[in-house]
Amino acid sequence: MRTKILLYLGLLATTAIWGSSFLVMKDSLERQDVNSFLASRFVLAALIMFAFKPKSLSGLDKVFVRRAVLTGVLATGGFISQTFGLTLTTVSNTGFITGLYLVFTPLIAWLLLKHRITRAQWSAVLVATIGLYLIAYNGISVGIGEILVLISAILFAAQIVAIGELSDGKNSYSLTLIQIIVAAVVFSVLTLIGGYQAPPDSSVWAAVIFTAVFATFFGFLIQVKAQAVMSATVAGVLLAMETPFALFFGLYFDNDPFTLRIMSGGTLVMLAMALVIWSDSRSNSKNSKGNKD
Repeated sequence: MRTKILLYLGLLATTAIWGSSFLVMKDSLERQDVNSFLASRFVLAALIMFAFKPKSLSGLDKVFVRRAVLTGVLATGGFISQTFGLTLTTVSNTGFITGLYLVFTPLIAWLLLKHRITRAQWSAVLVATIGLYLIAYNGISVGIGEILVLISAILFAAQIVAIGELSDGKNSYSLTLIQIIVAAVVFSVLTLIGGYQAPPDSSVWAAVIFTAVFATFFGFLIQVKAQAVMSATVAGVLLAMETPFALFFGLYFDNDPFTLRIMSGGTLVMLAMALVIWSDSRSNSKNSKGNKD
């Protein structure tokens, strides 16, 4: 149980890092093109992971590798559509629409894998969605940017479901590394179209290093480890904390306005998080009692 609590906290820390990444990337993408930034980020993350465990890909089952590559493709597609969408719409719109993966995650798990979603989990999804609406919604005119971010939400939801199916707690490092390698290869190939643009200054380099080490290496690894002990729906609701954290960093660093509506939305997302953790813990308690009997 202690390990699971640590993974809950680790996943929340990951969402805080991802939330801050919106602010970091928005500024950097004004000085470096999207593909070059993402290529730099994922290539660096892959090299760091190889340096830590150079033999982590040896002896892997071919079926596992194919499924891990598919998971990486889903994640890469999500990053492409989200990042391009971010350049065409506001940070708040990006945060709100991206957060809708918490709705798509249980739907995909239910429709494709026939996973049972409890009433408490559906309630948490509904409460969190209302919270995200109150936090980030500021009038969305449906344009190319918004559509791209919506596509990213669907792809990220599919990735969360895929990780839940593949992660068993023992293959976390390999699964994380394969996803990062796929992204590194795809973005490196995309830079060939318009030419690779190196980070132009120390500020952009700092953003690349921050997102590579913390948002990618540690973030992906913690997500994969956490999803080995919780359902995709639970993980989706917890990951939705990314939006309140993005708001917090916007308030602190960009002096965004703080309103009662935003405060109410944040409270609802935290309530949904507490509800889904309670539901998950209760379910595990019943299962353990059933096993004892």
